[in-house]
Amino acid sequence: MHRMNKLKAWFSLSRPPFHTVGILPFVLGTILARHLQGIFHFPVLMWGVVGVVLIMLATYYSGEYWDYYEDHLSARLNPSKFAGGSRVIQRGLLPRHFARNASFVCLVLALGVGIILQFGYRTGPWTLPLGILGLLGGFFYSARPVRWVSTGFGEIWIAFCYGWLPIAASYYLQIGSISTLVHWLAIPVGLSIFNVILLNEFPDYGSDQTAGKKNILVRLGLRRTSHLYAYVSSGSWIFFVVSLYRGVPMQTIWFYIPVFFVSVLLVVMVLGGRWQDRVVLERLCGLNIFVNLGTTAAYVLGFAV
Repeated sequence: MHRMNKLKAWFSLSRPPFHTVGILPFVLGTILARHLQGIFHFPVLMWGVVGVVLIMLATYYSGEYWDYYEDHLSARLNPSKFAGGSRVIQRGLLPRHFARNASFVCLVLALGVGIILQFGYRTGPWTLPLGILGLLGGFFYSARPVRWVSTGFGEIWIAFCYGWLPIAASYYLQIGSISTLVHWLAIPVGLSIFNVILLNEFPDYGSDQTAGKKNILVRLGLRRTSHLYAYVSSGSWIFFVVSLYRGVPMQTIWFYIPVFFVSVLLVVMVLGGRWQDRVVLERLCGLNIFVNLGTTAAYVLGFAV
């Protein structure tokens, strides 16, 4: 029974539901490669997915270790499913140093996957640099001495690492180059994940302020960040339409329409200050993730169909 409890704790610490925001863009890059070039290497896709998951695990474990104090405050002041980490360490289910050690192990394993892809499958000289870029952006999002989350650039790094990077890396692993269409797909996806991080910071606003965590929300305040959220959402809509004129199949718009309406609803509610209701805020955060996944899925389905 004790061993089962530990397994459950590791499962919670690993936060598998949140892996979808990295895996789906990676799959999109592979589907784009097949659509444009007719090339698809299944083993490369599988090894790539393993590498992406390891980078995300290194990121999540690092966050659990380095954000311990903020997450402790969040759990006490503003508990939320979408902020404040897994709280596995705060509840004493696993020692804090386990998260730090696990993040290092995942870093090494991710580099091993990169070596297998570059030298075993000959995916190209930029394989390891692209992977290392993801590790630097993810692992140091919370880890000192860099700690992107407190520089005001953390949210931008997340937009890059969960937007352009997985799409471009996946395409590159299949083809050995990067199509310009990758950039147009990455903008709506990156902007939508930027907003996921932005809105997920709302429940932690008080605890982040107390802990001196200088993310965008703490720097701008709640009202101005609400406006930023609306601007970023508008940018995602605009660039999605632009991408249709840059080579994305027009039928993709039909898959995006429901996502667009949910996104508009979120903007109206955020600008209307509905985030002040804790229960409503949690629902908004859940729908926000749907918008990100839905944006990527619309592209996947558009190219697949």
